[in-house]
Parts: sequence; structure tokens; C-alpha cells
Amino acid sequence: MDYALIMAGGAGTRLWPLSREHLPKPALRLYGDKSMFEIAVERLLPLFSPDQILVVASADHNQVLHEQVPSIPEANFIVEPEGRGTAPAIGLAAIHLKARDPDATMAVLTADHIIGKPEVFRSVISSALAFAKDEYLVTLGIKPTWPSTSYGYIEQAELLGEKQGFKAYKAERFVEKPIAQNAQRMVNLGKYSWNSGMFIWQVDRIMGEFKRQMPDLHARLMRIADTIGTEQYDAVLRELWPGIAKQTIDYGIMENAKRVIVLPADMDWLDVGTWNNLKTVLDSDEKGNSKSGEVILRDSENSMVIAGKRLVAGIGLENLIIVDTPDALLVCDMAHAGEVKAFVEYLKEIGRQDLA
Repeated sequence: MDYALIMAGGAGTRLWPLSREHLPKPALRLYGDKSMFEIAVERLLPLFSPDQILVVASADHNQVLHEQVPSIPEANFIVEPEGRGTAPAIGLAAIHLKARDPDATMAVLTADHIIGKPEVFRSVISSALAFAKDEYLVTLGIKPTWPSTSYGYIEQAELLGEKQGFKAYKAERFVEKPIAQNAQRMVNLGKYSWNSGMFIWQVDRIMGEFKRQMPDLHARLMRIADTIGTEQYDAVLRELWPGIAKQTIDYGIMENAKRVIVLPADMDWLDVGTWNNLKTVLDSDEKGNSKSGEVILRDSENSMVIAGKRLVAGIGLENLIIVDTPDALLVCDMAHAGEVKAFVEYLKEIGRQDLA
């Protein structure tokens, strides 16, 4: 069968102080009355039943997410003892799927992306699942709409085929977040996609790549797999997991994997990774101000203010981000929004883990 894996393990520290260790970004209701996780599940339901949707995150995060979407069986929430990067998390989910269905195909998706065209998203996922049956590792590319320096890129080589209206290209190489000049060049060339971080493959194929490229991780996963469904599972997982090296799936597997293809699609996609990105989603007034909660602004422009339980008033604001929560207030120039993650690490260094 086909399955969807929702990656929900990140703390989302770039959206501090709303996103915390105890309240992950996918659980936040950043726009509208539903959380990003609830929205992510809803757009999958026409393709996957709740029984076919798995979630990987920490125990605390899984509890919060399960309360939001109780239709997904509790057994489908896979506990990651601690964050070790996307490669180990995907591997952990893969061995669980293999134990359940040796012939499983999995779509690795995220819970913190905004997708304005869900019908296109579902169509390209369906096409990717069909390509994965041909033993390809499929990555979804996003057609760039501006020369972003915040996203990675995928270079498209020769056309390899078409299924259900979507063309598949050989993925020539993965490019990390570029400088502005290189980003503009890649957009102008027209043969690069943004790297969405979404992947589709057969479980056997990705496990084969883990064995070839990350043998230590593969060996540990196999030891954990031997205990799935037994009383020893939790103890073995806790014993082996801390020794796993941190690694992303892009660096650990995709950059040197075999038979990798990219399916470019225009699905009106946005990775809500920073406050700047979120501002583009929220409604703005005639002066470019975005507001959430009880906010009153005078003589202000191009600012974003998110209020908590009290009124937030601003006078003469320009290019500012203000986020009010019960125990922390963020005031940040938009040009420095990318430094929020580092600030959270600084809080930990000075002994304020309670605020992280």
C-alpha cells in the first residue's frame, strides 16, 4: 500500500516565541482556526486514509498532535527519542512501515508548508507514487517564482518520462541555499526547482540507500527493527538512538543516491520557516502591516504584530516584527528575522531553557 509520513519533529525555533520545545510549529494556528498539522492531514485525506498516515516526532509533540487529529491511530505516531535530523527520522519510520507492509511505498511530507493549490499537490503526489513503483527516488520540486536565497535548489537534467500529466527529470544535483546572484542565475536558466523537502519512494529502495551510504545508521535501524512489536523495543531504541549521528536526508542520502528524479510542480507552495515568510501569508493593510489578535497601529508601515491575550499598540513602527506571548515578547527588525533561531540557542546557553 501507499503511506504518507508527516515529519513533525522540529521545534521551529525560527518562529520563537510562539513555537517552543513543548509546542511545535505544526501545532500552531498561525492563520485561520486550524493548526498547520490539521491542514496538512486534511489535504492528504483524499489520497490516504487516517490508517495510512504516519507521524514522526518526539513523545511530547506526538501527544499534542494526536489530540488535534485523533482520527489517526495512536500506533501511527512514531516516537523519536531526540532529534537527530531528517535522515534518522525517516529511517525510523521506514522500518516501522516495512514491519507493517514489506512492499510499502511512502511519501515523506512535512506539516509546516503552506500549499495554496491542494488539488495540484495531490495530483503530483499520485504521479510521484507511480514513478516510485519504477524504483525511482522521487523528490518534488517547486517552480521558482522569485530568486529566493532561503531555499535549496535542484538542477533538472534530461526528461525521463511523464505520468498523470507531470514530467519527471533526472535530478542532476542539489544546490544549497545560494547567494542572491546565483539564485537569480538559476531562476533565469529555467532548469532549477526549489527543493521542497518532500520525497516519495519504496521503503526497500530507501533502506537500500541507507545501507549503501549510511551503514552505521542502517545497522542501528536493523537492530531496532528486530524488536518492533516486542517488549524490548523501547529499551533498544533508547539505547541505540543517542549514538546515531545527526544528518539530513539531503546530505546523507539524496546528493549521492542512484535513480533520483524531480517532478516540478506549481502548487502555490511556501515553507513557513521564518517570520518574514509568515508575513507574506497574513493579510496586510494598505501600509503593508500584518496583524493577528488585538492590535492597533498608528503611523506604522511594513510591520507584523502578533498579539496574545492583551492589546498590542504600535506607533511609528517600520519594518518590525513584534510577537507577544504570556512569558516572552519578541521585538525584531525584519532584516534580522533570520537570527531568531540563534537567539533561542543563546537562551539555552545562558540557562533560560524554560523559555526555549
